[in-house]
Amino acid sequence: MPQSASNVHRARAPRGLLTWLVSTVTLGVLALIAIGAAGAAAPSAPPPVTILTSKGNLGDGDIFISPTGGTATYANGPEILDAQGKVVWFHPVPQGQTAADFRAQTYRGKRVLTWWQGTGLGGLAQGTDYIYDDHYRQIATVQAGNGLQADGHEFLITPWNTALILAYTKATADLTSIGGPANQTVINGVVQEIDIQTGKVLFEWNSADHVPFGQSEQPLPASPSTPWDWFHINAVHVDTDHNLLVDARNTWTAYKVNRHSGDIVWQLGGKASSFTLRAAPGQVLDNANEIFAWQHDAEALGHDVYTLFDNEAAGSPQLPYSRAVTVKLDEQNRVATLVGSVSQPEGLSAPSQGNAQTTVDGNLFVGWGALPYFSAFDPAGNRVFDAQFPAGVNSYRAYFLPWEDGGSR
Repeated sequence: MPQSASNVHRARAPRGLLTWLVSTVTLGVLALIAIGAAGAAAPSAPPPVTILTSKGNLGDGDIFISPTGGTATYANGPEILDAQGKVVWFHPVPQGQTAADFRAQTYRGKRVLTWWQGTGLGGLAQGTDYIYDDHYRQIATVQAGNGLQADGHEFLITPWNTALILAYTKATADLTSIGGPANQTVINGVVQEIDIQTGKVLFEWNSADHVPFGQSEQPLPASPSTPWDWFHINAVHVDTDHNLLVDARNTWTAYKVNRHSGDIVWQLGGKASSFTLRAAPGQVLDNANEIFAWQHDAEALGHDVYTLFDNEAAGSPQLPYSRAVTVKLDEQNRVATLVGSVSQPEGLSAPSQGNAQTTVDGNLFVGWGALPYFSAFDPAGNRVFDAQFPAGVNSYRAYFLPWEDGGSR
């Protein structure tokens, strides 16, 4: 009996060892499956870009985009393409985050790459602005100051090497003067100028301090506790006299702002335009007799000429298509004339986002915002380039800019 008992004991020992081995191997296999599943859920390649039209030379430069969407299949992030659509550089961002306003700029005399990265673009966003050198190495970041969070609509390095950024902030406002509640939650738009090296806020401008709520085209929400995005700031640029151009989608207005005092110099478009609006022969105002509505990206070309991306869609459409417009101001006589426009090639409307950039070669490079397209037009308005993302993918803006990447090409 003792021998049998001993035999039984010896027989059980291998079973225990086998159980341990099986459990260990099973856990390892499950871990590998989990790792594989996680890897499969995080694509690393950007969405493909299909070139639809390419006529002639785009000029000296590369295409800068930040593809967003289609994350089950594609990675999102800042991306450089050459004029033939070949990927030059791509930087995938973590899933759940968005990259926006990716471009090449000049900082302290050197060409750099800049973009915003974060969450909540289009609302109360939270993120960081990044600066990379021509070897694709991070050299600086910029944060909003005074307790605010950087928004992704704009990250502009000024000629004097500071950063212009935007932020959205909630407040409570008494809107009884315009038929609203006394305690309406509102979203105000903020411009900040930041010292890149120290992070110090050098200048701050809040829409609520300078623009009446009654200038908004955005309907009031049903509840006072629902935030009212009455202004929706989406761009800040430097005018040729070093004052600022601030664009607000939901007032249909571009504002020229004194860079030192914050005072509004003039307003273009909207309910309180400083200018009488006209259309040159061959051009048309929209259904509200405006040059633009729900627009983005007011930029100065010099000699009182400005370009904007004219969405004409979001809320109440005023034209059946989006377009990029060129406006000439007569500041003495207070007249603004629509002198040029290029329409979305497929006749579509972009309900959000978009930009219109005049390149060094004189072309107009247009990112069609929420639509999966970007295009280029020559100075005569002829389309010379058109490209498309897969369905469900877009880029907040698209640029065509000179770029040399440290000799890697």
